[in-house]
Amino acid sequence: MDRSIMHMDLDTFFVSCERLLDSRLEGKPVLIGGTSDRGVVASCSYEARGFGIHSAMPMRLAKQLCPEAIVIRGNSSTYMKYSDMVSEIVREAVPVFEKTSVDEFYCDLTGLDRFFGCMQFASELRQKVIRETGLPISFGLSENKTVSKIATGEAKPNNQIRVDYGTEKPFLAPLSIKKIPMVGDVTYQTLRNLGVQKIQTIQEMPIELMERALGDNGASIWRKANGIDQSPVIPYQERKSISTERTFDQDTIDVHKLRGILLAMAENLAFQLRRGDKLTSCVTVKVRYSDFQTQTLQCRIPYTSSDHILIKKVLELFDKLYQRRLLVRLIGVRYSHLVSGGYQINLFEDTEEQLSLYRAMDKMRARFGDRIVMTAAGMDAKTIGRWNPFNGEPPPLLANRRQ
Repeated sequence: MDRSIMHMDLDTFFVSCERLLDSRLEGKPVLIGGTSDRGVVASCSYEARGFGIHSAMPMRLAKQLCPEAIVIRGNSSTYMKYSDMVSEIVREAVPVFEKTSVDEFYCDLTGLDRFFGCMQFASELRQKVIRETGLPISFGLSENKTVSKIATGEAKPNNQIRVDYGTEKPFLAPLSIKKIPMVGDVTYQTLRNLGVQKIQTIQEMPIELMERALGDNGASIWRKANGIDQSPVIPYQERKSISTERTFDQDTIDVHKLRGILLAMAENLAFQLRRGDKLTSCVTVKVRYSDFQTQTLQCRIPYTSSDHILIKKVLELFDKLYQRRLLVRLIGVRYSHLVSGGYQINLFEDTEEQLSLYRAMDKMRARFGDRIVMTAAGMDAKTIGRWNPFNGEPPPLLANRRQ
């Protein structure tokens, strides 16, 4: 049976949310993100893009390019609310969907053609989202995730495209290689140096040449350029989590030590999230006392994998939770309600320096070990229990791990 995969993307999501709250923003260049010159652009309207502004650009430069732009710090709780609204609409309508970020979804509509047609169903779902939330949304429909995602980009703003079976290669051929998922700035420049600009050129190249130029990544890009992608839509499971716990050889009441270990746990798990291309929206802290009574405290936060946000929240929860002043036997941290998605710019606090620091630290950890570089306050945590749910292995018995 031929597959039918739909990719949906909320157009300029943060800006669209702000326009729902203030109609005076319609038709004007809008920037969402850090309002200081050291901040970065998290999202911008199409009007602002006309001035050459894009996400992750320094706010200082963006304001130079478009002095009349309206800069909004934003409200992450508002964006989370609308993201959840769309998620519920999609959940009720489709048999299988995958939420890859706060504003992107894949839906597997395979088999629906026998009832009323996938394109009709997709169009009606898009109209339902627009009608019930007021948010503009675009979608692409094809036989696989890669072509559908590229089609969504071509459909924007606020439109839809279907790529019929057998027409994937002609559809992709005239597009820029930049449109292919996985082609970042470095890979793009490498291909340009080889004289490759359009996807059609890759389609006409032997796969062996792409492998010689880019290794395994080259073969994957060749397949995507040819419209070949068998990756499944992974059912969205909101309660997926990643966690770590530490049981002490000797119970302790050393608050400084406990905070240091929690900080190290929070930092390490944040790196695990980024390495697994995951974001969390729920943080939980666990404390087990010497009398074996266990208490937990959790809170919801905007989707993130950022150290400085997660560490701060973990320590805040611990300060609220640890009130008994008894000896502590075990402490733990858990991030849950995970969704797929790479590291996202924090709307309000990230700076160019922070983003560069995260990239450099993650690169060092990936090469030399995940604890090769860490925050000074967490260095006393010689070992921390850890389970990485992205490697397919079952969780260890963390409660039995000891220093």
